Amino acid sequence: MHDFPEGRAIVWCEGAFLTPNGKTAHGLVRRTDRYKVLSVVDSRHAGRNAGEALDGKKNTIPVVASVAAAITEAQSKGGGATHLVIGLAPDGGRLPPAGRRAVLEAIAAGLHVDSGLHDFLTDDPEIIAAARAKGVKLRDIRKPPPRGELHFFSGKIEAVGALKVAVLGTDSAVGKRTTAWRLVEAFDAAGISAAMVGTGQTAWMQGVTHGIVLDSLINDFVSGEIEHAVCEAWEDGHPRVIVLEGQGSLMNPAYPGGFELLAAGRPEVVVMQHAPARKEYDGFPGYPLHPLGTQIAAVELLSGRKVVAVTVNHEGLTPEQVPEACAEITRTTGLPACDVLLQGAAPVVEALRPHLKPAR
Repeated sequence: MHDFPEGRAIVWCEGAFLTPNGKTAHGLVRRTDRYKVLSVVDSRHAGRNAGEALDGKKNTIPVVASVAAAITEAQSKGGGATHLVIGLAPDGGRLPPAGRRAVLEAIAAGLHVDSGLHDFLTDDPEIIAAARAKGVKLRDIRKPPPRGELHFFSGKIEAVGALKVAVLGTDSAVGKRTTAWRLVEAFDAAGISAAMVGTGQTAWMQGVTHGIVLDSLINDFVSGEIEHAVCEAWEDGHPRVIVLEGQGSLMNPAYPGGFELLAAGRPEVVVMQHAPARKEYDGFPGYPLHPLGTQIAAVELLSGRKVVAVTVNHEGLTPEQVPEACAEITRTTGLPACDVLLQGAAPVVEALRPHLKPAR
């Protein structure tokens, strides 16, 4: 069992909060067991409440202008901060110069630093020396694990007795992880035991019990690590449902994820996350998003499994427009559709109930 929370965290998201590149910060604002989140750093939104700005639901997390302001804010409330967490998820996973300066500032203040980017803190001599001098820890969540610890696909997943649900998406940064968490919570609320298998660095930062960081793995071991995580989730309490967090999308030019989840995770059914107002692939102007119907057909052709519901990301829509957007999806696909943040995930649970396996 994990001893959570590990510490009190400042989430650095300068210039990216409330954008797709801030999705790690968004996930931590919405939920995390690993940390108690104290504040979010983004000078563009300083003075706002993070929960209210993100979802219209006020919480205890302020947005502040700088690391120094965040440290002062934490000290004023007693206890102070223990961690700086990089809340960016930019294209290519690079740490910007301002982020590097923020890391050094945090280390100088005695904070541990966790990063999920591809620019590893533990490869930077200046950062390493500063951390050593202050006696703080650096964690690179996307750093490849030792190959001796990795698993190759074996087929043991066929013994898993839970309904496996893959939450895939029509694009990257479209809300798959958030929907996966909401589904787990909705199943639990309905008295149906459920577990989530996380597949990215943000789920790790949120404290998911079972998962991998897919972007850190050597290709030969991706399928085996997915299988291993699913099997661990099954063996840990035999939940009736295992929800797999998707990555990227089948047709995104930079993040063509999802196929490994279908091939190795062996889901019985798929839930598709979609942003109806998004016209181009995330971060790639001029690359039009393939239509929802085309993407559903591709998933079903590749997997031989049915997409049974569509979950909606309401970016670019007003709350008043969401019901009609969902109704239009149902008219064109024949599938139930809902926005789990605004409407809850109960309709998706009902769509999945007929696929549940008998309780063991």
